[in-house]
Amino acid sequence: MKAEKNKVVAVSYTLKVDDGESGPELFETVADDSPFYFLVGYQNVLPKFEEVIIGKEVGETFSVFIDFENGYGDYDEAKKVIIPKANFKEDGKKNKDLLKVGQVIPMQDDKGNQMRGEIIKIDYRGVHMDFNPPLAGFDLYFEGKVIAIRDAEPVELEHGHAHGPDGHHH
Repeated sequence: MKAEKNKVVAVSYTLKVDDGESGPELFETVADDSPFYFLVGYQNVLPKFEEVIIGKEVGETFSVFIDFENGYGDYDEAKKVIIPKANFKEDGKKNKDLLKVGQVIPMQDDKGNQMRGEIIKIDYRGVHMDFNPPLAGFDLYFEGKVIAIRDAEPVELEHGHAHGPDGHHH
């Protein structure tokens, strides 16, 4: 079976990232025994990543370099915002557990789009958050292997994404 549209493909890989200054650094390792599953053909992964997987069979290896423009885009200073501390109150109390530097909080923008923001600092002006993707501005180097390929379940095609090894949520 080859990796193609409407197949669920499991891959293991290492991802190195390069910010253009210090050279490639290991960012993530996905092991053979807990691979990453994705549904091919539904924009679930970076297009260039999917391109190199398509046509491969189980056991074949791949490596792909994706520059930041084809990855997560440029780092955008405009995506750093200061949010009033009052916005983080729950039941009228300050949510101390939530307000920690490094905490990543799912939020919605005014159009209702899901975004993830990381708290980068907290001061008298409020909570400084960065909504850039963690890998914005980085070039990406993937090296990996195709671990498994199966036909997608109807519900996965309906939802447009994979539900894990056996087609069901864990």
